[in-house]
Amino acid sequence: MPLTVGTAGHVDHGKTALVRALTGRDTDRLPEERARGISIDLGYAPLELPSGRTLSLVDVPGHERLVRTMVAGATGLDLFLLVVDAAEGARLQTHEHLAVLRLLGVEHGVVAVTKADAVDGETVELAVEEARELVPGAPVVAVSGVTGSGLDELRAALDAVAAETTPRRADFPTRLYVDRVFTLRGIGTVVTGTLWSGTVEEGDRLRLEPSGREVRVRSVQVHDRAVTRAEAGQRVAVNLPGVERQDVRRGDALVAPGAFPLSYRLEVDLEELEPIADGARLSVHHGTSRIPARVARVGEGHAQLRLATPVVAARGDRVVLRAETTVGGAVVLDPAPPRRLDAERDRLLGEGDPRSIVSALVHSPVRVEQLAARALLDRAELEEGLDAVRVVDGWALSEAWLEETGAAVEERLRARAESSPLDPGLAAAEVFPSEPWASVVLELLPVERRGPTVVLPGTAATLGAREQAAQEVDRELAASGLAATKLDDAGLARFLETEGRLVRLGDGFAVSTPAYEIARDLVVRECAAAGEVTLSRFRDLAGIGRRDAQLLLERMDVDGLTRRLGDRRVLRRAARTGA
Repeated sequence: MPLTVGTAGHVDHGKTALVRALTGRDTDRLPEERARGISIDLGYAPLELPSGRTLSLVDVPGHERLVRTMVAGATGLDLFLLVVDAAEGARLQTHEHLAVLRLLGVEHGVVAVTKADAVDGETVELAVEEARELVPGAPVVAVSGVTGSGLDELRAALDAVAAETTPRRADFPTRLYVDRVFTLRGIGTVVTGTLWSGTVEEGDRLRLEPSGREVRVRSVQVHDRAVTRAEAGQRVAVNLPGVERQDVRRGDALVAPGAFPLSYRLEVDLEELEPIADGARLSVHHGTSRIPARVARVGEGHAQLRLATPVVAARGDRVVLRAETTVGGAVVLDPAPPRRLDAERDRLLGEGDPRSIVSALVHSPVRVEQLAARALLDRAELEEGLDAVRVVDGWALSEAWLEETGAAVEERLRARAESSPLDPGLAAAEVFPSEPWASVVLELLPVERRGPTVVLPGTAATLGAREQAAQEVDRELAASGLAATKLDDAGLARFLETEGRLVRLGDGFAVSTPAYEIARDLVVRECAAAGEVTLSRFRDLAGIGRRDAQLLLERMDVDGLTRRLGDRRVLRRAARTGA
């Protein structure tokens, strides 16, 4: 399976020279790098091993001012190649790079004691022994990029370590963090990165985050060779047609649409190299991005990282925390937690069993397919975890959340009924505005749906203290006959119409129900006799003004009694049959 190995070590200890000796490629591609003789940015090359396996090799800079660039390269590694100068031994950046690797969970690798040709044998032996103490359990090989001594043994050691390293998950959704962006004449924009999970194929539709832009994969390369599909663990170059170079930057994520949450918060399990205070402001290194963040401590050993810009992450991801130096790292427990801090929730997430993980991640509704990637659980683990929550129409939600939400909605409806007895319900869209799961959850709550309205079961609209006002409206309409009356209380008018006591016309006007029936009868009789009725004719028949006649005829159009043809109206077929 594909794996990525990365160099680590102090500046000028021979990392790039060793990579050149192993691969035949010079990873110092920038003019400034070649002029100064040190690596400034990340470099890449394929590394062929004796077994026929090909590793993707990332060469990182060693200068102390470029540690953040080193971290960007190290986040996608499966194993390390730690380089130590035989003459100088371990130095400051050797230790910091090693600390970064440990924080990122890169446990397997090989130590190369370089420049063995430049010192005597005793010095080489001392350097090898120091390296064994520095990284217990890791193979240590003395090499020379000048003479080539030890290179075959180093390749063999890397081959053996790679065989014992667990590959990345190809069965999880696609996720690639961009570390380089460039354009090629006649091809367009190309992004590169290590494929953390899933696959990338020609024609794939992916999403570029955090912009949310949908993109299409035109072509894929692995180590300068065109392939139809790249797999997790490989260094990949992806051609994105229609995307401008300035629209993508290092740190962006290329992911399967909808598979991973985009969040300004990460709930994490801390590993501190130095004490990290509550409220501390640090740089969070995740994927290939560096994000300013504030630390909110949650009990002992846990924290919520509140980020200045959103990231795409998943449970189990590792991050590095830096101030002036590396102060710690963390493992992501929840990539999209609620803002409220909850130590018990973090405890469940840290237990690691599927039921605890799903219980902690699921509060308000979450799509099941999104939960799989967010929790990094395979199908069997996810099914086990889902037993701890309720699943309805593809949404997972907790019973506790459903109970809390039901009580809150009942309280809102009770308050509405007390304050507005004429209209005691809420529009369904008002209960959970803009939530995609609204219709599913409403069916689970102890409420009653009446068309587009939600009410408490058994609730009915009542006049209450408005009865006297309603009687005054009845008297006013009765006295007006067929003439339309303006009603200022729209809510009362709606209620009285549902009670059959009036008919609402346009612009806030109304007539009594008996008056409207008389007007309808006049229209039906005229159409039966003359085949049609005009506005002026109806006005004369009803003995009312033009405005009122027009309002009544428009309501009859709405009711399906008449159909307007220019300046005249005829009965609709159903009305003629009924007549």
